[in-house]
Amino acid sequence: MKNTVIFLFSLFAGYSASAGGYEVGDKATDFKLKNVDGSYVSLEDYPGAKGFIVIFTCNHCPYAVAWEDRIIALDKEYKEKGYPVIAVNPNDPELYPEDSFEKMKIRAKEKGFTFPYLFDEDQKVYPVYGAKRTPHVFLLNKEKGDLIVKYIGAIDDNYKDASAVQETYLADAVDALLDGEDPDPDFTKAIGCSIKAK
Repeated sequence: MKNTVIFLFSLFAGYSASAGGYEVGDKATDFKLKNVDGSYVSLEDYPGAKGFIVIFTCNHCPYAVAWEDRIIALDKEYKEKGYPVIAVNPNDPELYPEDSFEKMKIRAKEKGFTFPYLFDEDQKVYPVYGAKRTPHVFLLNKEKGDLIVKYIGAIDDNYKDASAVQETYLADAVDALLDGEDPDPDFTKAIGCSIKAK
């Protein structure tokens, strides 16, 4: 029975995620979640994409809020180059009402989000990816039909002050992929609020 449970988890997680989520080099699974416009969005809806900047984020977390403008800027810069941002709210709104779907719609409109803002309502996606914080980045690259995890971690090295950033980890990682290289570093520690599970 135990082996069956492990197999089924591996099947759902894209055959390569450990119990703690994905590691760099793992094959990531697609998902289909509700967007703030009421539609359902999956990664397969972007056949022309070279990859994806998947960011687990939310409304209430001050770290997530501090990085919002930079996330919008990253999407504007990189979606035309083949790497759109896909934002996912993994939090339970019963614990944090500010992270409800209705509040997500308001926040996306207020900030003018240029990317999908999806609700992981059943909290099934973020554990597979291994997201622990908001925000938590997973940079995926399309390789031979698969989605390969190429970078995990933080957006940059200073959530408090965009003008004081010295290390643009995520932008550097996407630039490396665009140059046909692997990101270096390919892993940094995600800084933010813990994800609020049911």
